[in-house]
Amino acid sequence: MRLTARRIYYYPVDLCDTILRKREDMIPPKGMVFIGSGDFKKQGLHLMDLLIKYARLKPDGQVLDIGCGIGRLAVPLTGYLNKKGSYEGFDIVKKGIDWCNKHISSRFPNFRFLHIDLKNDLYNLQTDNEAKHFVFPYRDKLFDCIVLTSVFTHMIPEDVDNYLGQIARVMKPEGKCLVTFFLLNPAIEKQMQEGKAKFDFCHRHKGYSLMDKKVKEANIAFDESYLSAMLDKNGLKAEAIHYGGWSGVEPNPLDFQDVIILTVK
Repeated sequence: MRLTARRIYYYPVDLCDTILRKREDMIPPKGMVFIGSGDFKKQGLHLMDLLIKYARLKPDGQVLDIGCGIGRLAVPLTGYLNKKGSYEGFDIVKKGIDWCNKHISSRFPNFRFLHIDLKNDLYNLQTDNEAKHFVFPYRDKLFDCIVLTSVFTHMIPEDVDNYLGQIARVMKPEGKCLVTFFLLNPAIEKQMQEGKAKFDFCHRHKGYSLMDKKVKEANIAFDESYLSAMLDKNGLKAEAIHYGGWSGVEPNPLDFQDVIILTVK
């Protein structure tokens, strides 16, 4: 319903852009974009810059984009990765994957997209397949760079735990993973209590908090200590944490969400 409403809302704009040929070939119609907000192209370039600067992505790197959506990161990477580089992306929303295969993979064969049918309260209720059992369809120690933006903010702990184990398996020993979270610590909780944070995760559970108790995967925040233990269990560590703009604790944030750089222990 949410995706359909977006298509209807943006239909006049998308139709106009098509008739006037105002939209670039690898930029999807606004009505099809189901993740994030703001300028699709600008956000993709920003994310690529973060990967180059903080995850040390090289033009010949092997990239895995978990929750790749409708190609927000893939599009700018087509102009950065060379023929020795490769990109693999998967997502649970089939329409996004179909669009990427038609508009990106058809031009760049080293860019591949997979639809993975997994249940999620926010994006996919048409299956009973659970993320906690999902095995990434890639061999061990394959990727130099793994990225997840606004993915773990919509996944419950047992699903995140499985994904972290899979990330540790498929990432090269010297590889890096850039992942975004909503993190909770005493300073951030103080911001929420004083009404200074943009979000309020008021429904407390052991190790994590929800924004909406009825739609638990709408937005989820993790206690830093809880997440640290989960990382350690799966053979990962946080090389760096950059707090995002949502909480207000960092005056010059890299992004709206908290950005963590993970490495293999």
